[in-house]
Amino acid sequence: MLSQLLINLGLDMFGRSGVVFICAFAVSFLIMIGFGDWFITGMRHWISRGQPIRKDGPARHLAKEGTPTMGGLLILAAVLVSSLLFMDFHNMVPWIALASLVAFGAIGFADDLGKVLNRSAYAGLSAKLRLLLGGVAAIVLAYFINQSMPAYVPELSIYFPIFHRLLPFGIFYFVFAYFVIVGSANAANMTDGLDGMLAKIYMPVLIVITVALYSATHLKFMPGGVFLPEAVGLYPVIGAVFGAIIGFLWFNARPARIFMGDVGSLALGGFMGTVAMLLKAEIVVGFAALMMVIILGSTFLQMMTFKITKGPDGKGKKIFKMAPLHHHFELSGWSESKIVDRFFILSILFSGLALIILRL
Repeated sequence: MLSQLLINLGLDMFGRSGVVFICAFAVSFLIMIGFGDWFITGMRHWISRGQPIRKDGPARHLAKEGTPTMGGLLILAAVLVSSLLFMDFHNMVPWIALASLVAFGAIGFADDLGKVLNRSAYAGLSAKLRLLLGGVAAIVLAYFINQSMPAYVPELSIYFPIFHRLLPFGIFYFVFAYFVIVGSANAANMTDGLDGMLAKIYMPVLIVITVALYSATHLKFMPGGVFLPEAVGLYPVIGAVFGAIIGFLWFNARPARIFMGDVGSLALGGFMGTVAMLLKAEIVVGFAALMMVIILGSTFLQMMTFKITKGPDGKGKKIFKMAPLHHHFELSGWSESKIVDRFFILSILFSGLALIILRL
């Protein structure tokens, strides 16, 4: 294994886990930077029409019509290549994490392709089909997540921080997994609405996940947590995702040269939920990702309020000027960069709260 060679060469300054994390980060980042321009050019030629824009959205978004999309394909490629270079093939845990990335990426790719080929932001997979496919993936992932747990962890259990309790949920564990994994995928998807926003909001959450990973694999660091020695296999995968996100932001920062697309946002969201379950850190990661949850919640509230108040004329009341939440602020006169920066700040604060909860 390449990571073992590096350790044998005396580069183990941060421990074996630190080496594979840094190396996977570096390889993934270099793939993004090295192939980014080539990928953008290729996508522009392959799908000349680019990203279709919602006609009922903010008017200034129409200028983005035709920007290359499906940048998530390069993210997935960078993560898979760098992870496979440094991960332990005999460890089940990193395979589960990568499976979630690929499964939700495939759903997102099918959705993106339908939109692009039909030149419509509404021509992808139906919402019901996306939820169904995501639900099937989440249940299968939950089964293997449960199988990957050490013998001393109760079957189908959920960990509650602060109280330091593992409570068995039985069959409801799979219901919980559906909401965590599919909810995370859709929250990330809704957050990917402005240049660079998902990448920026996602990074503080990744830091929390990294700390949760360290606590799960270093008993003395977080004595109140669950000790999960097999989770050590996640270090190269988390490092690779980190490198890919930062590398993608190089091209996606305003004004974006390429969009992530559903193939990227659904993959990253599903991955986030899956890793949270692998680390028994669902509640902690939920607090860290609260900005994404709020954005998803704004869409749900807008939709439900409209349906409940809809009259015979087909019109209903709205809570926001437009959903998701960032579009409401756009229509309120906020600049795109101000929205992204302020949501990024809130993501940092929510992630700080998550670290406090993890420590308690």
